[in-house]
Amino acid sequence: MGKVIHRSNKPLQVNPVKLSQPMGAVLAFLGVDGCMPLMHGAQGCASLTKVFFTRHFCEPIAIQTTAVTDALAVLDGGDYSIVESVKNICKKVTPQLIGLHTTGLPETKGDDIRGIAAKVDFPMVAVNTPDYEGGLESGWTLACRAMIEQLVTPSAVVDPAKIVILPHVGLQPIEVEKIKDLVAAFGFEVLALPDLSTSLDGHLGEKQHLLSRGGISVAEINSLADAALVLSIGDSMKKCAAALQKKNPAMRHRHFPHLCGLEASDDLIELLMEDCGGEKPRAHIVRWRKRLQDALLDTHFALGQTRILAVAEPDHLAGICRSLHEAGGRVTLAISPVASPQLEKIDAAQVMVGDLEDAEIHASEYDLIVGNGHCEALAHRLGKELVVRGFPNWEQVGNALKNDVLYEGGAYFLFECANAATLSSETTSDVRE
Repeated sequence: MGKVIHRSNKPLQVNPVKLSQPMGAVLAFLGVDGCMPLMHGAQGCASLTKVFFTRHFCEPIAIQTTAVTDALAVLDGGDYSIVESVKNICKKVTPQLIGLHTTGLPETKGDDIRGIAAKVDFPMVAVNTPDYEGGLESGWTLACRAMIEQLVTPSAVVDPAKIVILPHVGLQPIEVEKIKDLVAAFGFEVLALPDLSTSLDGHLGEKQHLLSRGGISVAEINSLADAALVLSIGDSMKKCAAALQKKNPAMRHRHFPHLCGLEASDDLIELLMEDCGGEKPRAHIVRWRKRLQDALLDTHFALGQTRILAVAEPDHLAGICRSLHEAGGRVTLAISPVASPQLEKIDAAQVMVGDLEDAEIHASEYDLIVGNGHCEALAHRLGKELVVRGFPNWEQVGNALKNDVLYEGGAYFLFECANAATLSSETTSDVRE
């Protein structure tokens, strides 16, 4: 029998955690070098997204909008707005790619953006991302899948030394970099799609650019089909891997629900050793595995006595809960903003599709919160400690360099949670006294 998933039966979200599909698509397009995300919708939708990610990453975010109004959408259908927007973009900059994606207004009207994009003489990827469906995770996935289907050139041969990584949206830039570096350490050429590790990683550039800088290039996307192996990370990325395999049936696929904790990291190392013919990983990898093992022991007591609330997108939530579970942590409540098959496998006593009002209703069931910056006010109100993870985090700098994956990141994550759990225990004792 699968895990029981509780769904909030409220007609609206109160104090929501959920983020929109168009925001996820923007983030995916920012992982492509020289790409300009073009949001087909009202100007406010793009402005909100731009401010949101600018505050989270502390970096300038390149994004344009077709600035469609309700009247214009009905009278024009959006065709003219898209064409004019592309012209205006090209007057100022020369992007390598334009990522055209929708919001609720043109979706309600029924604009054929794929048809419109085909008429525009410029490299474009078009994807439908209505904001009344899905969330951040699905928007990222839809954009990634569209790039694969519309840009990747089919191939009949494979390069045995080439591996493609398809990361889920919850992976921070440094986490994608750490995964790429690990794969490369076994002698492989590795590419990630999308790749935030070199675009939104917080590096100081020579000047402020009007386009995304870093990430995978369009030429590299074109040639992904000759990879021998594709690694999908997060259940939301399975369809992207299937789309890539259609470009070359000889390509192999290996899926990882997440890369958090000891067991998942071991599985990846074992796969890479089999593929490269190695008998033992490098010394620094072995050393970090031992450190994570020690971290599991060191944090077990604090985490084992602490009841934890975890709040995140489904794929990210699965990794968080697994890491805590391996150390003996008790996730008494896990909240996802959207439904997903991934929720069935989450290591938590109770899983809920809901919002932070639901978290407040169940406040007596947990002592520590692991969630995004929206949980901060809740933590203050309830007098609970908070470990900030996910989008957004507007109160801390360096979000792009927070690493929770593989052996190294897993150790740091457990230490941070255990330290917060200790503070939570001290606070609870003070309150009781």
